[in-house]
Amino acid sequence: MKSVTRQPWAFLDSWRGKAFFGQWPTMPEMFRISAERYGDRPCLTVFEPNRVSLTYNETLAKVEQLAAWLSEKGIGRGDHVAVSGKNSPEWAVVYLGTLFAGATVVPIDWGLHDGEIENLLRVAKPKFFFVDEERYEKFSKIKVSGKVYSLSPSFPDTYVYGLAAKKKIQIEAAHEEDIAAIMFTSGTTGNPKGVMLTHRNLVADCYIAQSNLDIYSTDVFYALLPIHHSYTMLAVFIEALSVGAEIVFGKSMAVSKMLKELREGKITMLLGVPLLFNKLLAGILKGIRDKGIVVYGIMKFLMAVSYMIKKITGKNPGKKIFHSVLEKASLSTVRIAISGGGPLAASVFKVYNELGIDFIQGYGLTETSPIVALNPIENFKIESVGSYFHPHMEMKILDPDEKGVGEVAIRGPMVMKGYYNMSAETAEVLSPDGWFRTGDLGWLDDEYYLYLCGRAKNMIVTEGGKNVYPEEIENAFQLYYNDIEQITVRGYLIDTATKSEGIEALVYPSDDLHKRLSVMRGTPESVDPVYQAIEEIVEKVNKTLQPYQRIGKITILGEALEMTTTRKVKRTYSR
Repeated sequence: MKSVTRQPWAFLDSWRGKAFFGQWPTMPEMFRISAERYGDRPCLTVFEPNRVSLTYNETLAKVEQLAAWLSEKGIGRGDHVAVSGKNSPEWAVVYLGTLFAGATVVPIDWGLHDGEIENLLRVAKPKFFFVDEERYEKFSKIKVSGKVYSLSPSFPDTYVYGLAAKKKIQIEAAHEEDIAAIMFTSGTTGNPKGVMLTHRNLVADCYIAQSNLDIYSTDVFYALLPIHHSYTMLAVFIEALSVGAEIVFGKSMAVSKMLKELREGKITMLLGVPLLFNKLLAGILKGIRDKGIVVYGIMKFLMAVSYMIKKITGKNPGKKIFHSVLEKASLSTVRIAISGGGPLAASVFKVYNELGIDFIQGYGLTETSPIVALNPIENFKIESVGSYFHPHMEMKILDPDEKGVGEVAIRGPMVMKGYYNMSAETAEVLSPDGWFRTGDLGWLDDEYYLYLCGRAKNMIVTEGGKNVYPEEIENAFQLYYNDIEQITVRGYLIDTATKSEGIEALVYPSDDLHKRLSVMRGTPESVDPVYQAIEEIVEKVNKTLQPYQRIGKITILGEALEMTTTRKVKRTYSR
């Protein structure tokens, strides 16, 4: 385990009292330091379709130009600027330019419906709204948007790169405790929660996370997941900027485009959600199986040997042993893969490490900026979401049961200031002495590693009085993602008197399963063979579960459940 005294941010002392004066730099101060250190290195890269890069110096020039223009237009400390669009250098420039102007940025999920975006704008009250070309004309006509500007050169008069001040502007810089970003979480159609994150929250979390993971200026981060989400915003965007690394913006989850960008971008840091890694792994394992049972058996043996050597010695032989496999999957340049945004099955975690990829899990919430735990590469535990950043923060388990499982609570410099204009909701989760109640259930071992069970609100209480966590059961299906596109576990009432619940699986079968069975989705002929195939998988998984965790009811879905832009099912179904 890493020494608790290691501080990757120690280099900041050379700039303390010169480039910044607080405990931590603000976001603009952090970026200026990186530009001074790595000015000629690539910063923001996109393929459209050819590779286009901005260096740190070029990015800084565009950011300062926008900040001066915003300031000339009256934008300053306390003002809000919203941005919504696909990942792009322009999105990044708006985000940073807003912070350089001393204002607060409001990133909005571009995957939301127009009405949902309007609702968020109504709550946030931005003075300016920067938006992709697909929605530019619509929101130009809506009063709640503030003044609308374009992230696309298709509208040159309002295009972000063309906005420039007419005279030299003196900008009042943001302070460390000022709100840098308001991140909206759930509740976009009702009373949405806007998480207020300060400059200190974001910068402290960025550097403290590096106490469990080494990153370098030579790394290339892949921003494939939506950058408005706190996970990508911190773990890819801000982390990369803090060390002078390059960010390659991905705009599509289409596999062919993603593999092309992974290969041509020479990606070293691949951050994703479980669904992404499950699909990648399913493709790799299918390719190995297609070579025949003998080759598959040899490969499985070599994978087991590779993993054993890695666990015993800390060395990674799989990178060489399976180079051709990783090359074909466009993963040969990947130095580290990190899964976040939801729990990843230990079985999937292990297979990636067997194949020679340094694969780790992390944990966090928007309210904690978001990272609060990360598995160190040299001492990872496949069942854990990571070691929390002791002694730079605190974590405890509230009201633990006989197994030590209880609600996870967090205190530290990364914990939010509160929910925007929601003092009552803030008081429900944030104590006066700074402890944040996460709503997640888990337990801690004696080396500060966190093991999650699930969300408290999703917990199922069985007939025998046992607590069952749907996420644990769903994770057991992650190696069956060739046949199952979605599986969502929920409780259903089997006894109204005792309020005890049975366990039901809502399953949306994959297109691959229908092809394998030679049936068309939605036809009467497909019902029985599809149900039988899913039932066989459920029976296999049930044998690996405790009796009280086993699925007793299967419902085959005709349509996929709605998902968030980080590929998690929205649990909005009725119970």
